[in-house]
Amino acid sequence: MLRPNIASIEFSVVLRIAFCGIIVSGVATAQTLDPQQSKWIEKYKNQDNVPKAEAMLLNTDPEPDLTTGFRPLFNGKDLTGWTPKGGTCTFEAKDGVLVGQCVAGSPSTYLCTDKADFTDFVFTCDMKWEVDGNSGVMFRAQSKPNGTSETVFGPQAEMEGITGDRFWSGGIYGQSCGGYFYPLWLQEHQEVRAALKKKDWNRITIMAKGNVVKTWLNGVPAAHWVDDGTYSKGFFGLQIHKGNKGTVLWKNIRVKESVN
Repeated sequence: MLRPNIASIEFSVVLRIAFCGIIVSGVATAQTLDPQQSKWIEKYKNQDNVPKAEAMLLNTDPEPDLTTGFRPLFNGKDLTGWTPKGGTCTFEAKDGVLVGQCVAGSPSTYLCTDKADFTDFVFTCDMKWEVDGNSGVMFRAQSKPNGTSETVFGPQAEMEGITGDRFWSGGIYGQSCGGYFYPLWLQEHQEVRAALKKKDWNRITIMAKGNVVKTWLNGVPAAHWVDDGTYSKGFFGLQIHKGNKGTVLWKNIRVKESVN
């Protein structure tokens, strides 16, 4: 009489459950691409980093407590502790707010923390657009020479502006390193795609612990990405994307390191 391989059956059951959008061992998975995202799915499906829908994890956690243990990264008065990289778009401190301005003809520009060894952290800031333009927050970012300039690359919490119809703010983009690590194109992402406030301040929160990165937009869970260890530490960078226009404001830029 043949006896079934119990270990193999158990693995098969667990695998099937994991790919049916069920929480297994505390991790929620999903596999449902949203038909409303069809044109973006078609556009980005062949990028180097793009994940398979069935392999994407869901962020089901509440936003971390933002009340204690944080220190400011921006003093509200000047750009002490920050250096622009990559282009000639401008940044200035004005009335306690950090203002980034697109300069036509300039490459994308990143205002980067001088401290370049952030590892585990919770980062949060408020962002608002005076003039629409693509933006985002680089984290664990790196840079490399590029002629007379330098290229900033690594993961970025996307904050894509206020006039498009993709609504991926809070997703994770691989800037200059292969495209989207975590696009917000699942049916399960409908809530966060509706969370951006076009005429008001928006809070983006990023938590990185080991290889696991999670994001929240205005308190709504967004991305749950597991890095392969390539981007274990680096700097933060505030992006002004290349283009003809764009004015982005930041305030309450804070970080809490050594996340437990």
